[in-house]
Amino acid sequence: MSSPLPNVETEEILLEELLDLDAHDLIVFNDDVNTFNHVANVLVKVCRHTREQAEQCTLIIHYKGKCAVKKGSQEELKPMCEAILDAGIQATIV
Repeated sequence: MSSPLPNVETEEILLEELLDLDAHDLIVFNDDVNTFNHVANVLVKVCRHTREQAEQCTLIIHYKGKCAVKKGSQEELKPMCEAILDAGIQATIV
């Protein structure tokens, strides 16, 4: 007896789910209100960055206007984005 052919539709769905895990970026935007220290502290707390990572992100945010501070699934990034917004920092998921 021969083995059944793999279900192509199932494999495509699983591949899409795997690709979606890291398909989004959490973007933090520059403003004229928050200090470097505040933004860095929030990134350490919320995104679990090292202090060095957080400080590098704050410099990019300052000079480029925005920075992708975390990559991940929509479900993973949503609570982080909300926490950053709650801290008074502009952020979004793309």
